[in-house]
Amino acid sequence: MLDKRPAWATALTYLLLSIALIAVTAPFIWMFLGSFKTDGELRQAPPTWWPQMATLDNYTQLLAGQNFTRFFVNSVIVAVAVTVGNLLFCSMLGYALAMLNFRFKNIVLVVVLGTMMIPGVVTFIPQFVLVVNLGLADTLTALTLPFLVGPFGVFLMRQFIMGLPPDLLDAGRVDGAGELTIFARIILPLLGPPLATLGILTFLGSWNNFLWPLVVAQNESTYTLPVALALYATGQNQTNYGLLLAGACVVVAPLLIVFLIFQRRFIEGIATTGIK
Repeated sequence: MLDKRPAWATALTYLLLSIALIAVTAPFIWMFLGSFKTDGELRQAPPTWWPQMATLDNYTQLLAGQNFTRFFVNSVIVAVAVTVGNLLFCSMLGYALAMLNFRFKNIVLVVVLGTMMIPGVVTFIPQFVLVVNLGLADTLTALTLPFLVGPFGVFLMRQFIMGLPPDLLDAGRVDGAGELTIFARIILPLLGPPLATLGILTFLGSWNNFLWPLVVAQNESTYTLPVALALYATGQNQTNYGLLLAGACVVVAPLLIVFLIFQRRFIEGIATTGIK
């Protein structure tokens, strides 16, 4: 079918999209270019986009930090553990809610959907009290345990699994396979797109999580990158903006790498996972 829109409408569409693209990418470009500026250049008015005297001092100072490696490793451990936990537990519960029949199934589904409507700040204090009572405060376990499964992930996996043909399960049961075998060998290999989508979203949220690690992590051995940057880039008298921007680039880099690797699966998962 030929596009019958007038030329001015097409031009206006591209103009609006270009403006939106600039608005979205401009802060990231400013952050990246600013990480190569001196602190004095960052504070001057009017500000400049391109560094007048590009320098790597901010990155050198950041990487030479006493515990930078520890902070980075902590962030990786927490983000990977939370992501793996969500991929496993959300897919298992999603499979149960989509394909299995058991008592109170609808009640469990309502509870899962209901928790999606509760703001995280409402459960923040009860979670903290529970973690303290369990003796897990100031540990990496406390940073991962409350986030190993999320209602959005369960709902996402359930919606995708409901679109799979039930004949696959019947064929497995006829062959004598149990539910775990059916899930592991039949269902799980078909969940590539939604798993990629859930994995990217979960990794991004866990990697950028700031408030919970700030409260639970009480010494440097359990700090994650966002917490460490917020505490050490801000001095007693003034903020080191160059160091802060360099740290932000380091924090964003793994997210970009993960998205670029799994972007095809991510887009496929968004396109094929519908609200049925």
